[in-house]
Amino acid sequence: MTGKRYGRERKRDRVRIRLWIFGILAAALVLAAFFSRQLCPFDPDAQNLSMALEPPGFPHLLGTDRFGRDMLSRIIAGARVSVFSALALVAVITATGTVLGVICGYFGGLADAVMMRISDICLAFPGLVAAMGIAAVLGGGIQNAVIALAVVSWPKYARLARSQTLAVREEPYVAAARLAGGRPGQILIRHVLPNIAGSILVTALLDIGTMMMETAALSFLGLGAQPPTAEWGSMMSDGRSMLQTYPWVVLTPGGAIFLSVAIFNLLGDTLRDYLDPRRLWKKEERI
Repeated sequence: MTGKRYGRERKRDRVRIRLWIFGILAAALVLAAFFSRQLCPFDPDAQNLSMALEPPGFPHLLGTDRFGRDMLSRIIAGARVSVFSALALVAVITATGTVLGVICGYFGGLADAVMMRISDICLAFPGLVAAMGIAAVLGGGIQNAVIALAVVSWPKYARLARSQTLAVREEPYVAAARLAGGRPGQILIRHVLPNIAGSILVTALLDIGTMMMETAALSFLGLGAQPPTAEWGSMMSDGRSMLQTYPWVVLTPGGAIFLSVAIFNLLGDTLRDYLDPRRLWKKEERI
């Protein structure tokens, strides 16, 4: 028994180490996006047609695009738009969906029925297709792309928060809080939200990568960030016709998206293992 417990502690320690590693990588990515303008070796918007489509080398380590702009500088500058638009989007849909789900799950009634039918309608359409239609109506721009994705993405969090709230509100400590005269707002803040926050946080972290890819997809289709704004999806769209002749123009922003999505997905998956040790033990047993 002691050996089994020791083995589990070692596994949990390894998960904790991975959590620190991916957390540091994610924090470094966010900081790099915040200080992107200071980190750029060249002006990301400065054009030099005499240096157009230079291959990777010195001094342009990732080459240049068709206008002679340094690709490394544009990748770094594009991190601010790509990363922070995804973070803002996830923050909005997480807060909105969680608040609506908690209220509907705790109080029920007509509001719950109406809100869940609205979420059913939103979930009946493919998310990205619906976002494309909304973004097209609103017009181009990264803000409209974020709004379009937010409109179609909040129901997932509302349903998750509602299901978690329905389970938590039947717990004895919630009943005791009601008997003690606790107000609904106090019970939600002190007892319900802390007990559902873990699953909501994990879902939000895993969604950052998804939202980053979807905002990049809208920009790739011309419904998100507009030129000359440095954004990874629009950069891939701008160079898609040169994939076979000048591949670095497309592969470098694609690689930035891949790396960023991988970091946030690994962070979310590791946090899920850390918050739910039983899932980790089952995973280890299957392996």
